[in-house]
Amino acid sequence: MDETLSSATSAQWSRRGFLRATAAAGCTTVGLTPAVASAESPRSGVSGGEASALFGALDDRIEEGMKAYAIPGAAVGVLLDGQEYIKGYGVTNVDNPVPVDGDTVFRVGSTTKTFTGTTLMRLVEQGKVELDAPVRRYLPGFSVADPAASAQVTVRQLLNHSAGWLGDDYQDFGPGDDALADFVASMARLPQLTSPGEVFAYNNAALCVAGRIIEVVTGRTYEAAVRGLVIDPLGLDHSRFFSDEIVGFTIAASHNVVDGSPVLEPSLWPQPRSLAPTGGLISSARDQLRWARFHLGNGTAPDGTRLLSRTSLVQMRSQPGPGGTLVVELDGMGVTWMLRPTAQGPRIVQHGGTWPGQISGFLMVPRRGFALTLLTNSEGGKQLRDELFTDDWALSRFAGVTNLPATSTAMSGQEPAPYEGRYMAQRIDDEGAVEDTVIELHRHDGRLRGTQTTQGQTGELGVALYRRDFGLDLDPEGKPIGTRSDFVRGPDGKVAWWRNHGRLHRHQE
Repeated sequence: MDETLSSATSAQWSRRGFLRATAAAGCTTVGLTPAVASAESPRSGVSGGEASALFGALDDRIEEGMKAYAIPGAAVGVLLDGQEYIKGYGVTNVDNPVPVDGDTVFRVGSTTKTFTGTTLMRLVEQGKVELDAPVRRYLPGFSVADPAASAQVTVRQLLNHSAGWLGDDYQDFGPGDDALADFVASMARLPQLTSPGEVFAYNNAALCVAGRIIEVVTGRTYEAAVRGLVIDPLGLDHSRFFSDEIVGFTIAASHNVVDGSPVLEPSLWPQPRSLAPTGGLISSARDQLRWARFHLGNGTAPDGTRLLSRTSLVQMRSQPGPGGTLVVELDGMGVTWMLRPTAQGPRIVQHGGTWPGQISGFLMVPRRGFALTLLTNSEGGKQLRDELFTDDWALSRFAGVTNLPATSTAMSGQEPAPYEGRYMAQRIDDEGAVEDTVIELHRHDGRLRGTQTTQGQTGELGVALYRRDFGLDLDPEGKPIGTRSDFVRGPDGKVAWWRNHGRLHRHQE
């Protein structure tokens, strides 16, 4: 469900209780059809021949990645200057292989958050919600551990991940219609890490609060409200929240990777209903591309019905909150969209999702008329997603943009001293138990190297700074891997946190 999880945490995202968490490259569905180009795109267009060459290169990249990373099945959708490309690769299930196509459904994880945000924007336009109103206007009894934050936090801060409390809360409150209400009530124990509105920190629990606001304002369950206000009007016929709603669909099963091969793992599929607003959607590549077309369009449904004004769509991907890093550098979050800078200027609008055995990516470059979505059914999908969504390969070829430059340099003398020491973060598992993550960072050959320990499992990590407080993450061998993290300073100017994969780890020196 998270956009990303830190390496050690991700490795053990095998759920206690309900999660303990030769790629096939056969193509099954190909579509190259005209679509409506973004009104923001200044480009003169890409010819059919140029597009075909680009799509062919993308096919090769995906097929190579599936073989390298043990991914049985994948689906991709591309919107490029009015041309739409949808394709399936491989199979849904290594034990019962069925070809993947553009309508095969996967869990899309945290891209669900953009559906939560869009539903709220519909309520904003209807005058039922104000983004800058306090949460307690809609949930009078809302509370986290800090009384001031409970009273002050706004709806917008829920959506731009600046609410400030511990965000990795994954408690399961059962399948009933009261699951989300019970989850939000349980948040009274969540500690406040930073004051609302001041610091970006990825916050799943905050999106659950946003989902509960949708329930209270509409008088419907979260899932019913999102279907009625967004999914059904847009004709997203392969986008659902419940497993019993996808009977008859082609379903991409979840796979773990064992000794370099994909292994079917059915226990990875279930998800708590209490987490639906932050990561519960099941969808297809075709529907995800339709989602991109809607957000790059003028706010109307296929039948011409207006769902949102174009002003609201633009507002969702502008006015960023506090910036930082979440695998890439961020200007900040808009209304549930990651807003990512480029060296050339045009902004990348992005999300994606991580659920065990279901890894996805989603990005748009509005000024280039470009959108890309990728769905995979294996833990190995993380590596392929990083190649296509974090690095410059797809962005440079399809949109002519690249990441901000980052060349690491060795620190000398006392330069590493402010960053050294112990860092700690917490998460709450499905049963309500608190789990600690402890990171030790120390200087080594001009870089920061160390370990990360979670629930007795330890892995190596490191950071190589490329400018003050910003670094490239290192693999266990000490090589930069392209993903980025940063250090956050407190009011006294000292390093107070390490923000790794969007999570704040408190510096204990």
